[in-house]
Amino acid sequence: MSDADTAPQEAGAALGQRLSTAVVLFHEAVGQRLGLRALDHRALGLIDREGPLTAGALAELTGLTPGAVTGLVDRLSALGYVTRVPDPADRRRVLVSVAPRARTDLSDAFSGLSRAMGDLMARYDAAELAAITDYVTNAIDILHAEARRLAPPPRRPRGVLGGPPHEAGHAAGGGRRLAGGKGRGGDGGGG
Repeated sequence: MSDADTAPQEAGAALGQRLSTAVVLFHEAVGQRLGLRALDHRALGLIDREGPLTAGALAELTGLTPGAVTGLVDRLSALGYVTRVPDPADRRRVLVSVAPRARTDLSDAFSGLSRAMGDLMARYDAAELAAITDYVTNAIDILHAEARRLAPPPRRPRGVLGGPPHEAGHAAGGGRRLAGGKGRGGDGGGG
């Protein structure tokens, strides 16, 4: 490739890095203002937009482990930013939703950015806005794909009593294999 061919790619990469850094620094500042880690405040935003959510759904959206989500929800709950309520569709599950205080605090933190971004967008005509929307939408898709690529592989499911799963899931005689390799009959033969 010639310099003319790589120049737009290099300029785009440099601009993307500058934008990414500015976004991260902004979210760090918002997190500090709210007394939260940047990740916690981003999760709070997800709960606000997508919620109420189960812990499992929040884990899926954030890429966090269930244990990490429990800690995150505990922190947000202790600060009064989220509430846990039983899921009316399944009383065994809990839904996490944003508390009214969080909406007020988030609105206060983002009001300046919202106003400035509205002013910025007003400077462009419809064709330019379409190009900007296309670029940003595709950049978001790329970021999601790269986040999935960089995420650790999912853990293998564990078998009975936390051991590795058995190929067929059952011992030779059709009985379930128990701890110590013993089948239901207790002789290890699966009978």
